[in-house]
Amino acid sequence: MTTLLPKDADNNTIPALRLRDGAAHTINVTATSARNSTAFSDETKVISLYATDAVFIECGDNTVSATSSSHYFPAGVYYDIAISGGAGKGSGSAYIAAIAAGSDCTLYISEKE
Repeated sequence: MTTLLPKDADNNTIPALRLRDGAAHTINVTATSARNSTAFSDETKVISLYATDAVFIECGDNTVSATSSSHYFPAGVYYDIAISGGAGKGSGSAYIAAIAAGSDCTLYISEKE
């Protein structure tokens, strides 16, 4: 199949998504769980994360809360995660919660389309 997407050294297509306009989020992460104040767009299927220090994260609805048993996310890594199962699989998670795994820090989130 022909594609205009970039390819890696093994000729595998690299999925490339555009940053959604006006859809950057920042969470000030402390020892208390915090989540994004504005829900992700219903059309957003992927978010990119970057934390300035290690955090624990959890995706869900507007009641989601992170704990030290949530998913560990290391500092200084830029990473994409899917927040929806794709077409016909539900609307996905509209929020992400984070709690500090060490020092207080900032979690940057970008919605992609």
